[in-house]
Amino acid sequence: MDKTREALWEQVQALPQRPGVYLFRDAAGRVLYVGKAASLRDRVRSYFGSPRSLEGKVRQLVSRIADLKYVVTATPSEALVLEASLIKRHQPPFNVRLKDDKHYPYLRIDLNDLWPRVEISRRVLPDGARYFGPYASAGSVRKTLDLLKKLFPWRSCTKTITGTDPRPCLDYYIHRCLGPCAGLCTPEEYRHVIQQTIKFLEGRTQEVAQELWRQMEEAAEALEFERAARLRDQIRSIERITERQAVDLGRIVDMDVFGLARHGKEACVFVFFVRRGNVAESDHFALDGTEDKPDGLVLQSFLSQFYHAASYIPESILLPTPIPEQDLVEEWLSQKRGERVTIAVPQGEREQALVDRANENAREAMAAMRVRALTQKDVLQRALESLAEEIGLPTPPRRIECYDISNIQGAYAVGSMVVFIDGRPRPRDYRRFRIRETPGPNDYAMLQEVLRRRFRKAKEVERDDSFGVLPDLVLVDGGKGQVSAAHDVLRDMGLGHIPLAGLAKRLEEIYLVDMSEPITFPPDSPALHLLQRIRDEAHRFAITYHRRVRQKEEMVSALDSIPGIGPKRKKALLRKFGSIQAIKEATLDDIAATPGFTRSLARRLLEHL
Repeated sequence: MDKTREALWEQVQALPQRPGVYLFRDAAGRVLYVGKAASLRDRVRSYFGSPRSLEGKVRQLVSRIADLKYVVTATPSEALVLEASLIKRHQPPFNVRLKDDKHYPYLRIDLNDLWPRVEISRRVLPDGARYFGPYASAGSVRKTLDLLKKLFPWRSCTKTITGTDPRPCLDYYIHRCLGPCAGLCTPEEYRHVIQQTIKFLEGRTQEVAQELWRQMEEAAEALEFERAARLRDQIRSIERITERQAVDLGRIVDMDVFGLARHGKEACVFVFFVRRGNVAESDHFALDGTEDKPDGLVLQSFLSQFYHAASYIPESILLPTPIPEQDLVEEWLSQKRGERVTIAVPQGEREQALVDRANENAREAMAAMRVRALTQKDVLQRALESLAEEIGLPTPPRRIECYDISNIQGAYAVGSMVVFIDGRPRPRDYRRFRIRETPGPNDYAMLQEVLRRRFRKAKEVERDDSFGVLPDLVLVDGGKGQVSAAHDVLRDMGLGHIPLAGLAKRLEEIYLVDMSEPITFPPDSPALHLLQRIRDEAHRFAITYHRRVRQKEEMVSALDSIPGIGPKRKKALLRKFGSIQAIKEATLDDIAATPGFTRSLARRLLEHL
């Protein structure tokens, strides 16, 4: 037994016989696997017995383990929650995990706002708002959002509502908004529409239809025939949707019904969200790391990650196959819901038919994903191979980092770093830089400052951090001058071996180190298209940050000369209004309602502006 194995075995022997979560890391510090256990010592010891008793993938995992970490929890259900959180954070290759490490989108309704909107959010925050989701993609959530907008006339604009606008926008005239901006509805009338929207999202469509029917009869009795006709059309739209979504389970129930499809290393889970006996939504999710894992374990891993982020837990969950730790998962979900949650496989023909439909939809969704993925992978691989050949790289670059600088004559200067892995953007690895060391308008020096700070960080942080991984190619937005400036930094930091290129905007030429003449790619080159996409993403990221910094500083400077407005009040104004223009358009009451303000101070602020 080598020294590493001896050290690991000593760690294993010292593990407590308590519930918790364990993490296996490789020699480079990357998390390989996250697991949970009712007894940490017993569970982890099972990995270090006879290799013949282990499955092929587990043997491969054990051969790469160089370090072990663990966290003790009070109960096994706490370990289940922590395991899901750590899998989402580290994306370990030997775990079943939701594909595409990202924050899945939700629909959010801010009930603290007097005139709330239905908007898309990537996070669930404890802010008093109602959240619905998660949805598998931006396309899924936008489809639902478009449907809601057609059914319920809430506002979609982001403007500050004062009720004093001379006229409403087009949405009012096509009956897609009640026109609060022009004072054409009361807060109570608007709130009623929002409550109807929430009921619809909760699956209470029959209740919404009955309420609208009552309103239609009242409008007809009051001879408001145009309003009655609009309500009639709204009722018909809801009834058509309800008819398409109805399922026959023999009872009114809130239930999530899952289907599973697998092919080789690929897996897809499809879900029907049944609310009050109707399918309120459906969606599908792709999974990674499922090879050599039984269906039950794949589903259990998916459920723990999916419901870890879910905004709502139904009373019942229907699965195509049992999961190994059903009691533990039920206990955790019941705690999260606050009421009993049951997990079951189909017991009758109706439930079996619904699961069969979910399985069939999972198979169709996976087939569609495979076609898209194969096409995309093929194009990206060709682009990376072509890029490596054109600029003389030994292998196609896996990690490409691109840098851009944004400023106005040196003012509000910022830098951006975007990361592409295998030709795809990795937003969680993006980084922003506020230029602090470079005076005046000097783009070369600003680029050098950003690169020095980035690669200095590479020696200070863990490998799991974006800064801890060195790129296979550094791309800068610019020509020969930018490439020379960047090379000086890399060479001085002992990183001159990292390939470096610049993409100049004017003629889309590629500049390399120690080459007097640029390389020109054909206009239809997939390698050029990839570099352009990466360069444009870095530019977009830099411009967005620059605009935010500029607006913040201009707002603060405009408020500095107003007596009585100090740092705390400036911060409160910035958080609530976001810009000087928004403050100018706000009412006296809106400003006075800001924390730290009075009516007299609000009046003084408006006078100064």
